[in-house]
Amino acid sequence: MDPEGDPTRPRTDGSAAPAAPAAAPGSAAPDSATPAAAAATTPMLRILLGLAAAVVALAGISAARELFGPLALAAVIVIICHPLRHPLERWGLPRWLATTAVIAVAWAVLLVMALLLGFAGMEFTQLVITYAGDLRATADDVLAWLTGLGLDYRLSDGLTGVLTPSAILGFVTSLGNGVLIVLTALFFIFAYVIFMAADAARYGRAESAFGPAAHPAMERITRFNSGVRRYYVVNAAFGLLVAVVDGLALWWMGVPAPLVWAILSFVTNFVPNIGFVLGLVPPALLALVVGGWPLMLGVIAVYCVANVLLQVLIQPKFVSDAVSLSLTLSFFSVLFWTFVIGPLGAILSIPLTLLVRALVLEGDPGARWLRWLSGDTSAAPNGDGTSTDGARARGNAIRRAAARSDSRAAARRASARSDAG
Repeated sequence: MDPEGDPTRPRTDGSAAPAAPAAAPGSAAPDSATPAAAAATTPMLRILLGLAAAVVALAGISAARELFGPLALAAVIVIICHPLRHPLERWGLPRWLATTAVIAVAWAVLLVMALLLGFAGMEFTQLVITYAGDLRATADDVLAWLTGLGLDYRLSDGLTGVLTPSAILGFVTSLGNGVLIVLTALFFIFAYVIFMAADAARYGRAESAFGPAAHPAMERITRFNSGVRRYYVVNAAFGLLVAVVDGLALWWMGVPAPLVWAILSFVTNFVPNIGFVLGLVPPALLALVVGGWPLMLGVIAVYCVANVLLQVLIQPKFVSDAVSLSLTLSFFSVLFWTFVIGPLGAILSIPLTLLVRALVLEGDPGARWLRWLSGDTSAAPNGDGTSTDGARARGNAIRRAAARSDSRAAARRASARSDAG
């Protein structure tokens, strides 16, 4: 082909190049519009791909809940016990001995929780067997009362179905199966704790090994670990207080097995928002059986005064400050993670939600507004348009630069002293 005939080639005689032929009517639009269209569809496509990947990942986690649940529980326990390592190492103990101490404390926590759950489950089963006849009589009385009010027989029968021994034994059986699963997986949890505690000591040296490039990821991990520890410390403190108040009140009112209900109050305190109801129903039903309506109403009144005051009005403020999650997201996370990994998900719901936020949102500067919607106040913009995260990052950068400057100055002074010597 003659290059002079190429309309895109510059003319050497100074004349203008011939104009490109106009597009025929009905022909395709020029290719210059394609990038704009692609850019407009990219965010939506990215959202759809992200949702599809999340569904696949969550389906896999749900299918492997027997493996994922113990792994997550072991990780949470190691995160809680890990700060024990730092004072031991500062005192000059070898790293392996500090790791052994972390493992021992984690195992002790696991054994105490397993023993408490096992004791409560056995005592609850014994109570159901002992009061089986009274349960049946109470169910018949409630059924007659509801029928006398004009309620449909099927409706009243359904409402009193929870008072039958078979229904409560079914609940006990499901609870016992859950405890049995935890006890069966205890060996694997112990093994996870050993490996994770040993790896935690190595991960702590990641920033010194990889330099400033590893700092953002390590900072997110540090914030996540700190949030998990604060959450469980706050819940354990309030749970212990609630358990003591409930146990003493039930003992004073003459409700059987107050220690069992105190343990139940402590455990259900780790379930956000709905733990109060889960801890109230069994002792209230038992109070109805052994003491009638007055004792049941007394138990409900005590729980409403003590638990609502501590768990509903005071504790959420401390929990919100500890983990920076909105109340709506906290409540939804309980239902969501229980659906995904079973009953253990109710106790691990907050740490798992914090983990998802740390992995998905905190690494993306464009998702800052989503973090703010989730309750993370550090992502809120300041008056100058920056955020607390940005101020923290600048402060960390200044501190690292100052530390490097100090180290270089110390090295120069040491070199000067060496030359002078």
